[in-house]
Amino acid sequence: MLLLDRWLGLADRFSRWAVWFGGGLILASAFLVAVDVLLRKLFLVTVGGSDELSGYAFAIGTTWALGFTLLRRANVRVDALYSRLPAALCAILDIAALLALGLFVGLLSWQAWAVLDTSLAFNAKATTPLATPLWMPQLLWLAGLALFIFTLVPLLLRALLALLTGDLPAVRRLAGARTIEEDAADEAAHTASLKPRA
Repeated sequence: MLLLDRWLGLADRFSRWAVWFGGGLILASAFLVAVDVLLRKLFLVTVGGSDELSGYAFAIGTTWALGFTLLRRANVRVDALYSRLPAALCAILDIAALLALGLFVGLLSWQAWAVLDTSLAFNAKATTPLATPLWMPQLLWLAGLALFIFTLVPLLLRALLALLTGDLPAVRRLAGARTIEEDAADEAAHTASLKPRA
């Protein structure tokens, strides 16, 4: 259990850095697109490639933020029925959701690796004016998926261990859908932290 907790702590640190990196990419691409639009409108010139680069930034930034989203349980879940189910059933469903997510991301990563391998083998380039070597954005996209798997595995194992030992509150804390009360408490704590101290 200690090893899993350390692994989760490491994954949390990596995911914090990764979400800032991904967010920075998306902000940089938004800035580039804004500059490109202004230059076209005012001077009839273009930076060129802003649409291509922003597409790469969005794909990469999204995968690099997945681990952080998972650990914060910030993903969108339909919980109208979930909140009315017994705690034991909710815990089983939470584990099943993590397993399904792991299966999906595992298959996605496997295919992403195959695409990257093909791009490297053929030295594939984008059919755009930038002619970007496709392995570059594909490698960064795959790295985000790998980081997500690195985060998902200890979380799943830790939640499974909690389920097997009957610690249902721990399963909910690790993998359950966030409640309205949790969201409200986080917002209240955030608001309190912004108030100046006397």
